[in-house]
Amino acid sequence: MNLELLTKAPIGLLPVLMFLVALLYMDSYKLVSLRTVLVVIVAGGIMTVLAYFANGLVYESLDISQGYYKRYVAPLVEEGLKAAIIIYLFRTHRIGFLVDAAIMGFAVGAGFAVVENFFYLYKIPDASMAVWIVRGFGTAIMHGGVVAIFGILSQTMTERNMKINPVLYLPGFIGAVTLHSLFNHFLANPMTQTMMILVILPPILWLVFRQSAQHMHEWLQLDFDEDANLLEQINSGEFRETKVGQFLNDLRRKFEGPVVVDMLCYLRIYTELALRAKGVLMMRENGLDTPIGERTKAKFEELTYLEESIGTTGLMAMKPFLHLTRKDLWQMYVLEK
Repeated sequence: MNLELLTKAPIGLLPVLMFLVALLYMDSYKLVSLRTVLVVIVAGGIMTVLAYFANGLVYESLDISQGYYKRYVAPLVEEGLKAAIIIYLFRTHRIGFLVDAAIMGFAVGAGFAVVENFFYLYKIPDASMAVWIVRGFGTAIMHGGVVAIFGILSQTMTERNMKINPVLYLPGFIGAVTLHSLFNHFLANPMTQTMMILVILPPILWLVFRQSAQHMHEWLQLDFDEDANLLEQINSGEFRETKVGQFLNDLRRKFEGPVVVDMLCYLRIYTELALRAKGVLMMRENGLDTPIGERTKAKFEELTYLEESIGTTGLMAMKPFLHLTRKDLWQMYVLEK
């Protein structure tokens, strides 16, 4: 029995993790750190435990068959729990592009699938090898794939918005639930479904990675030039004549002089950090990685101090010329992680 489990366990647990490793390898910009991925995997595993109890409670409260529940209700419960992790990552600016949305999503699903398959190894240790091939190469990768799709669609819908409307998450959520439900219908032979997942999902993710890499390259080039020009204006004697300089001058009517000076310092440091983040990403694009030095960490500390000095109202007043988007805040996370 133990020998059988030693044979079945790798088939049930390793394929989804190997798929995730392949996604990380494809990330040429190294947008997601290994530590973050491990934390997200653990979070996905915790959601498996929550889903176990939630499914039990919901099923007992509904007068429906177990088969109907698995096909239509369980996907709603499970994808809702998994989506909560991705939404949190969006809200905390941990996701900025399609690549990290896909990786984070797949990591959540991988954690969910690994814990679920551990449970089934304990519950049905005598299940045939065919069952574990389906669970390891089919069900587990399905869990990762549908959350990756949720992340990709949500990133596409929300990337231009700082204040994200919850409605914008619905297309990705509906897509994930629908695909999960279709899988649970077993419209084809389980082995056939497993083969379909292995044939269809990798090309989709490869295209997403390719498109995202091109988009990121263009964004880096454009924003790097804009940030460099802004920093040059700030450090020049003609800053007052620029639109940003005039805007700051107008703020003198609403804020005390020292606060306006802090605003200028904040803008300068923020722009320097943005340039630094883009420089790091450009180096990673070319196969080089550079550690974040003490000077950069000191600038983050100064930025935090200035935020407290300026206050919430002052920071809100600065938004028109800071041009804050989720990508801008995400690039700060690139330096902090």
